[in-house]
Amino acid sequence: MEAIAKVKNQRGSAKKIRLIADLIRNKNISEAKNILTFSKRKGARIITKLLDAAIANAVSKKGKVETDKLVINKIFVDDGITMKRYRHRARGRADMIRKRTCHIAISVSDELQAPKEEEEDIGSKN
Repeated sequence: MEAIAKVKNQRGSAKKIRLIADLIRNKNISEAKNILTFSKRKGARIITKLLDAAIANAVSKKGKVETDKLVINKIFVDDGITMKRYRHRARGRADMIRKRTCHIAISVSDELQAPKEEEEDIGSKN
């Protein structure tokens, strides 16, 4: 059983939030929450809220679910839109300010799914 939670156009660059996502990928829910609780980064709060939403989706989808056995199966952080603003500088110039956003998706499931590996044919290719 798999439950998904997504957020789009979340303020914060994907590069910074990906650092937090890499810490909790393929971890148990309790271990992931522990890591997120003690992280000082802003992205940790965002991912914590999204993880709680994914757990709530799992409970509403299946009914009574043991949340201790849930595992973060997949977590994706993709670039969103970039808002462009300008700041006036000396001599009539302007600097562009990029306000970046990202899309985050978390999938939790009962068991950890191994990534699909490509089959190797050693002797067939010349």
